[in-house]
Amino acid sequence: MKHILVPIGSTESAQKTLQYAIDFADEINAKVFVFRAYSAQSKAGTMINVNRIIERETNLYLRTIVKSVDKKEVDVNLISAKGTVVDSVLAIDEELGIDLIIVGAKSNSIKEEVFLGKTAGSLVKQTDITILTVPENYKYKPVKSILMAFKSGNVKSKTALKPLEFIVDKFETTVNLLLVKTPSYSEEDLIINKDLEKLQGTLTVTENATTFQGVLEHFQTHNPDMLCVFRRKRGFFKKLWEKNTVLKQEFHTSLPLLILKGK
Repeated sequence: MKHILVPIGSTESAQKTLQYAIDFADEINAKVFVFRAYSAQSKAGTMINVNRIIERETNLYLRTIVKSVDKKEVDVNLISAKGTVVDSVLAIDEELGIDLIIVGAKSNSIKEEVFLGKTAGSLVKQTDITILTVPENYKYKPVKSILMAFKSGNVKSKTALKPLEFIVDKFETTVNLLLVKTPSYSEEDLIINKDLEKLQGTLTVTENATTFQGVLEHFQTHNPDMLCVFRRKRGFFKKLWEKNTVLKQEFHTSLPLLILKGK
């Protein structure tokens, strides 16, 4: 895990999200790429290059945010790109190879009922890069305990567990597995993938209507530093990943949320 991408919005929490990312990168000796997308429509006959102005203002904003944090010894790079956030991130990943995206959970949303804003939600939905969402005002601390919730132990992707394995190795993290038997479970769902089994500190099997309800029931027992889930096409919170925002009533957590995917 060498390259961490941090999309920066215009919220007050952007600085704290970046500081968390830098603190995390400092622990694992990774580079941080601070990113912001911009768009502009030039009118015919306009003499001023609007795109150039907006690009300059975007870079100025990024430099201001970076100057406001403690960079420690981390290599911090700035990237501004014209276009949508998702298209830009995909292009950056193709060019640089992004191992992890760290993004503020709420993004640009000002609605109190929103947990994942449009930026975080769209990245979860439309990219195959592992994402770590950070709650507002959350301060970094070493990840010593992770609660990993899922409703099927079947892991088809060969790369999905790599980020979790990396964190376990770097931080000597204990991973407590929570297998939630929902009403639609099959016997195959109860078979734990061998690589996932190697990571487990404990295994709890519970029966709940939804995976989120299982998390709520067992969260206090494990008292983790981080929550971890899979984003699958037919898996954890399938309905949540169908849209670009997630409401708190559907799911929320006061801890960093590691969303594993896989190419």
